[in-house]
Amino acid sequence: MFALVESGSITKFFSGNRGITIGDNQYPKAIFTLWSKSEREAIGIYEVEMDNSKRKDEEWYINTNVTYAFGSGKVTGSYEDATAKAHADTLYTSQDKTDGLIPDGKDVGDLRIEGLKTILIRTIKQQAAAELRDTDWYIVRKADAGTAVPSSITTHRAAVRTKAASQETQITNASDTPALETLYTYVNTGTEENPVMERPLGELPVLES
Repeated sequence: MFALVESGSITKFFSGNRGITIGDNQYPKAIFTLWSKSEREAIGIYEVEMDNSKRKDEEWYINTNVTYAFGSGKVTGSYEDATAKAHADTLYTSQDKTDGLIPDGKDVGDLRIEGLKTILIRTIKQQAAAELRDTDWYIVRKADAGTAVPSSITTHRAAVRTKAASQETQITNASDTPALETLYTYVNTGTEENPVMERPLGELPVLES
């Protein structure tokens, strides 16, 4: 992205995919690719330099809108401090009732907005159910025909349930959003030569074919 700077202020932004008009002068889109940096800046066109130092993972945080500024001979786009998404559910309060914000069928103490914990735990349950679904037919066959379920299948299904319960406990016990993010962040637990990428939350067991 590019910006037009006139009299020290940013007046327009350009994507760089079409020609532009500045005053009485028309310029082809080639100025964004073929012109040098100094040639563009001579007519007031600056490439926007993004400062992402405060930008955070949007799975866990709400980033602010980008603020653009011109200074020291460059145009910079930057974020303010990101806000962590709520890790716990938000419930309707008495003040919400006073303000008329509670919809029909809801009351004080009912769920207003799901927090990250609720969303993540639901995902764990779905993933565990999907893994178990692949071997459900063993259970159905035993119920229908009395055929014994192989011990390897029984062991695997138990392991999936145990791990899923452990993951749900880890999520429940996380004190805040950064703690949740840490559970899902892969780190190298091996060496530089033989990296092993793992996350504190671990993984659900997968039945090997």
